[in-house]
Amino acid sequence: MALGKKNGRLEIIKMIVSSQEMATQEELQAQLDIAGYPCSQATLVRDLHQLRITKGQNADGKCVYMMPGEQRFRTVSDTHVTVDGMHRLGVVRVKFSGNMAVVHTPPGHAGHVAYDIDNAGIDEILGTIAGDDTVMMVLAEGVDRETVMNKLGTIK
Repeated sequence: MALGKKNGRLEIIKMIVSSQEMATQEELQAQLDIAGYPCSQATLVRDLHQLRITKGQNADGKCVYMMPGEQRFRTVSDTHVTVDGMHRLGVVRVKFSGNMAVVHTPPGHAGHVAYDIDNAGIDEILGTIAGDDTVMMVLAEGVDRETVMNKLGTIK
């Protein structure tokens, strides 16, 4: 296959994934066919890997393909912080209980989020424990939720 054809296919894949909710490889292949870039499943898998396209949950909980760093499907609750700040961190939602907070992330992202929180030097957060898609944060005594959320929103 000519390099030009592959580059064209990669650009079309990015356009499709960025503009539509594709839940399966078959749906994506059908759109590629319509666009004039048919390919095998193996080729599509390699292209998705090369483009670092992964699956993530949309607002309705449906798993769809997403471009790297795409935030359009992530939501944040219980906060006055800017949504962009929380999206950069990779947080889906945060819930509080006493001096603890449970941070929900997309599957496989909790370790990265916990690492970012721990290394941000936020005095109000004593530490984190991460699972696959959940981080538990222990907060300093007397810290209010809004302060914690605002600090989390500043992590880059």
